[in-house]
Amino acid sequence: MSDSNIQPFTVDVPHEEVERLKKKLEDTRLPGREIVPGAGANYGPPYDWAKSLHETWLTEFDWFTVQEEINRAPHFITSVEDIKLHFVHARSKSASAIPLLMIHGWPGSFWEFSQVWDRLSSPADSADQSFHVVVPSMPGFCWSDWPPRAGWTMQDNARIFDKLMKRLGYSQYMVQCGDWGHFVGRELGAQYGDSCKLVHFNFAPSPLPEGVEYTPREKAVAERVDEWLRNHMGYAVCMRSRPHTIGLALNDNPMGILMWVGEKFIEASNPETQKRPFWTKAILTTASLYYFTGCIMPSMLCYSENVHHEHFVAFALEQRNYIKVPFGYTSFFWDTEPSSKRAVERTGRLVYYRGILSPHNIKAALRC
Repeated sequence: MSDSNIQPFTVDVPHEEVERLKKKLEDTRLPGREIVPGAGANYGPPYDWAKSLHETWLTEFDWFTVQEEINRAPHFITSVEDIKLHFVHARSKSASAIPLLMIHGWPGSFWEFSQVWDRLSSPADSADQSFHVVVPSMPGFCWSDWPPRAGWTMQDNARIFDKLMKRLGYSQYMVQCGDWGHFVGRELGAQYGDSCKLVHFNFAPSPLPEGVEYTPREKAVAERVDEWLRNHMGYAVCMRSRPHTIGLALNDNPMGILMWVGEKFIEASNPETQKRPFWTKAILTTASLYYFTGCIMPSMLCYSENVHHEHFVAFALEQRNYIKVPFGYTSFFWDTEPSSKRAVERTGRLVYYRGILSPHNIKAALRC
């Protein structure tokens, strides 16, 4: 593929691969009991939850139905700096549409934006702002190439995504991102102001000014963040220090992928959201994408090649990383590190802030 070529792409997992996954799930032997009596969620996801997901994946989840849904979006492949990039490009018919780059994190994928790319590119109300939506798979995820070298960072992703947007004809654009995508968006907002004109985050670790008294929400958030950092960061330490070990162990292990990935879906989300039927489908679709594309191991490079979690807030305060373009932030309480307005405004030109429980109306934040 030449560097300037953009080719349509269709997701087409061979039937034999789907049957192989089913056989591996059939052959999976669960331990039959939780680790100790009354373990609940104290040692990781509850055993009954894991057992139920395994049964649903094996007996109810239909990959080919999901694949058909995935292919309703326009997918493409191109090569930037000799790196194959997979992306969704949902163009709007509106002449006033704004180019919008949407960037996933871990354990996510392009698919996490599937609920909004149609609504953003073709809003039901013609009076609403519409967008040309571009959703790339980061290097190391799904059908994009693996990072080409050690030390490939989110700043490298920012550079090639900026080139991708320009290749698509978008000399100026805005960005929506969270999780590891936040670091791509921060780089674009700090260093690519000629093309990146606005950024919206749903994850932006930031420190409060020293000596301030907490508001009730800030106190609740601080307690949640402290509990997260004390009890839920084992996965990150493993992936940043031994991605080869964990990656090889999980590569051809669907139940292992399901537990490693699915755990974050229940630990970093609103419990009410988890009751929705879509939530189980989202977990199983993500686990299937990771399994079929063999990306569980390279996806871990996010953790090993970038700033470590204990330095996230210091990174945001570095002058080089100050966001020079206008940016907005929606703080979801159930995210891993929700920040308050007076914290996040220290890291850039904050023009919009909202603190809420669940991401039910992210479209409104983007259209503000």
